[in-house]
Amino acid sequence: MNKKYAVLVVDMLNDFVTGALGCDRAKAIVQPTKELLEGARKNNVPVIFCNDSHLKDVDHELKHWGNHAIRGTKGAEVIPELPVLEQDYVVLKRRYSSFFQTDLDILLKELGVTTVVIAGLHTHMCCRHTAADAYQNGYEVLFASEATNAFTQEDYLQGLKYAKEVYGADSYNNKELLKLFQK
Repeated sequence: MNKKYAVLVVDMLNDFVTGALGCDRAKAIVQPTKELLEGARKNNVPVIFCNDSHLKDVDHELKHWGNHAIRGTKGAEVIPELPVLEQDYVVLKRRYSSFFQTDLDILLKELGVTTVVIAGLHTHMCCRHTAADAYQNGYEVLFASEATNAFTQEDYLQGLKYAKEVYGADSYNNKELLKLFQK
């Protein structure tokens, strides 16, 4: 069976990079993520931005993390260094997983995708829960090692380790992913 890839860009939003939940480790993956997306687009691999879009004072997750990525604010917008292009897709989410009560699964199925490449933040939380649901929905899961990160190195490595052990999700650098996209 031929593989068809899509890149899921999880929470590369102003609030996660420079805002309410911003951190230097998030800033460190901006350029590698940009390079991955440019390579994906050149190889006709769909790019899907999976963005937190919370309802202020409503969403359950806010009780734990405080207000962040509130729908309609600058904090909920994709960082300017990673512009959403006309051919890209955007899925708004209100929980950690990009699949939970969103239309991501039907979008992937209608695009004929078999394998998702997860990029973005945070490997041990939103990326991990997205990987879980991708796996449960029958997709092969890969992680973009240079284009994912977490608050700490330990969180980053723990997220990748868990995804490998539980979902068989291998991690690849950008160069390796672009070779896969060309097959």
